[in-house]
Amino acid sequence: MSGMLSGILPVLPTPFRADGAVDIEAMRRLVRFACDAGVQGVVFPGFASEVETLTPSERAELLGVVVKEAAGRVPVIAGASAASPQEVIDHGKVAGALGVTHLMVQPPKSVGAGAREVGAFLAEVANALPAMEIILQNAPAPRGSDLAPEAIVEIAAAIPQITYVKEETLPAGPAITHILAEAPKTLKGVIGGGGARYILDEYARGACAAMPALELADAHVDLDAAWRRGDREKASAIYVRTLPLLTLQAVYRMRLTKHVLMRRGMLSEVQVRAPTPMMDRYAVEDIDANLRTLGLLSDAASEVA
Repeated sequence: MSGMLSGILPVLPTPFRADGAVDIEAMRRLVRFACDAGVQGVVFPGFASEVETLTPSERAELLGVVVKEAAGRVPVIAGASAASPQEVIDHGKVAGALGVTHLMVQPPKSVGAGAREVGAFLAEVANALPAMEIILQNAPAPRGSDLAPEAIVEIAAAIPQITYVKEETLPAGPAITHILAEAPKTLKGVIGGGGARYILDEYARGACAAMPALELADAHVDLDAAWRRGDREKASAIYVRTLPLLTLQAVYRMRLTKHVLMRRGMLSEVQVRAPTPMMDRYAVEDIDANLRTLGLLSDAASEVA
């Protein structure tokens, strides 16, 4: 088994060109942006990557770009969620061939929320991919299965390859506390989700890492560093400054992420495939005002854009 995952592990968005095709060069820029920001790992693909709109070949190609561009500077976590164990296994084999050792899997809702059924699904995956560490993603309904923390502990105890849980049910805090209190020794840690909107509570409860979206990676790295050196006041100040934008991100999702990354010079297009609310002029003005507050957008840059 590999070393401990910790810190900020952003889920990378999928950049698209104006014609809707994936933008490989922009994907490289996003990985460089993440690494330059000081993240401790990157995740691809995930929900924030519009994974459900990607073909298997696009997923494989883009994951290869991420691994190559990361070049060993940070670990790459491959998302492999799918409707059947065999599909998860197929995604996992692609990732394994690229040298990836961590696989994040959200059990499909069709399996249910029982420890026995979900455990059987994940056991089939684990048995077929013995070299992989599995991150069990527990997403809230309606997108996820909303597994109870008791079920997660039972599943993790039965499958030692599940070394992390990404817990993002609402509220995630009590679930994180329960999982860490009852976790088997093979479980290395719990990772927070929810776009870092609850990161301070997650860290206070013992979460080892967070998986936000990418657009504020540098601010999240600074927050994480402040927290780990015991500067709770600075960590809280960064959190309070970023929270208004993260609240808007909960509504506009990938559209906001890509808009911010465009404003920051990482993307030239904000094209999305996934169904997401459109941002009208007032929404864009609100987002840009938050960016100016964060020092990420000058008035001149806003006028040019």
